Amino acid sequence: MSSITDLGGLRPGARVVVAMSGGVDSSVVAALVKEAGYETIGVTLQLYDHGTAVGKAGTCCAGSDIHDARRVADRLGIAHYVLDYESAFKDSVIEAFADEYVQGRTPIPCVTCNQTVKFRDLLSVARDLGADAMATGHYVRRVQGAGGAELHRAVDPARDQSYFLFATTREQLGYLRFPLGGMEKPAVREHARRFGLIVADKPDSQDICFVPSGDYAGIVRKLRPEAGEPGEIVDMGGAVLGQHRGLIHYTVGQRRGLEIGGLSDPLYVVRLEPETRRVVVGPRAALGVAAAVLGKINWLGADIGDGIDVLAKVRSMAKPAPARFDGRRVTFAAPEYGVAPGQACVLYDGERVLGGGWIDGTVSALAAA
Repeated sequence: MSSITDLGGLRPGARVVVAMSGGVDSSVVAALVKEAGYETIGVTLQLYDHGTAVGKAGTCCAGSDIHDARRVADRLGIAHYVLDYESAFKDSVIEAFADEYVQGRTPIPCVTCNQTVKFRDLLSVARDLGADAMATGHYVRRVQGAGGAELHRAVDPARDQSYFLFATTREQLGYLRFPLGGMEKPAVREHARRFGLIVADKPDSQDICFVPSGDYAGIVRKLRPEAGEPGEIVDMGGAVLGQHRGLIHYTVGQRRGLEIGGLSDPLYVVRLEPETRRVVVGPRAALGVAAAVLGKINWLGADIGDGIDVLAKVRSMAKPAPARFDGRRVTFAAPEYGVAPGQACVLYDGERVLGGGWIDGTVSALAAA
C-alpha cells in the first residue's frame, strides 16, 4: 500500500516526472510515486563541472550524485534522463551570484536556482515529456485552497524549505507536487531503507553546490576580479578606521574579520558601498531595520488592498516577525536585525506562504526614530 494518499487529484496512472538530485529525499519521492501506481520518470540535471565536487561530502549535484540517481532509478525500474544544463546554470545562477556580490548585496543562489533552472527550465522539460505533474523532494506542502493550490510550510519545522520556494508562481504551483511536506526526516530515511535504496544513509547536502570548498570569495574573485580590490573601512560618520581585503569578504551584520583594534565596543558591518569600495561599520543598534523595500515580488495571496498584516522572514534561519505589507514595503512591528539587500523577504499568513520578494533597500530603525 502506498504511503502517498494524494498527489493533488492526479488521475490514476498519470505520468509524473521526479526531479532526482541523487540524494535520499528525491530518491524516496521517486519510489513513493512509483509505488502509488503513477508512471514515473526520473530527471537529473548536470548543473556544473560535476567532477570538481565528487570527493566532497555534503554537496549536492556532484558527479557521484548523478551516478546515485541513476542507480536508484535502475533499482526502481523507472526511466531516467540526465540533462546537461551547465550553461544555463552558469548564466542564471553562478553569474548572478557573482554580480550580486559585486553590487554589495548578499545573494541566495538556491532561491535563484529554484526560480530559474529547476522551476522554469525543468518544468518545461517535464511538460515536453507529457507529464501531468512534476514532483520534488522539497520539504514544503501544497494545499488545495478555495482559490486554488496554496504553498504551506512543511510539517517538520526543522526541514521546512518554504523560504527558498517563495518565487514559485501560481502556474508552477498548479503543476508541482511535494510528497515529503507532511513527513519528518527519520520517516523519509525509513522509507529509503524499506525500498532498499543505496542512498538511505547518505548525508544531506549542506553547501552551495558550485562552492564545494566553501570559499565563496574565491569563486566571485575568479569571475569578477574587481570585487576583490581593497578599500576603506569607515564608521557611520565617514572616519577611516582601517582597510579591508575586498567587499566580497563582508556581509551586513558581520562582526568577525574586521581586524579593527583599539575599540571598546564591538562594531558590525552596517552596509557596503560598492561605488566607493567602502565597508561602513557601526554599533549593533545601527543594524536595526524599521522597514524593507522589496523588488521582483511574487505574490500568491489574495488582494493586498491598503495593506495586510503578515509574518516576515528575512533569512532562512530567522524567526518570522510581525509586519505590515503594502505591496512593495514591509514595515516591521519592532526593529529587525540581519536584514541585508540581496536576501529574500518571505511573507506568511500562519503556515501559508503569501509570497515575497528580494530586499532592494532598508530603512534604518535609528533614522525612523
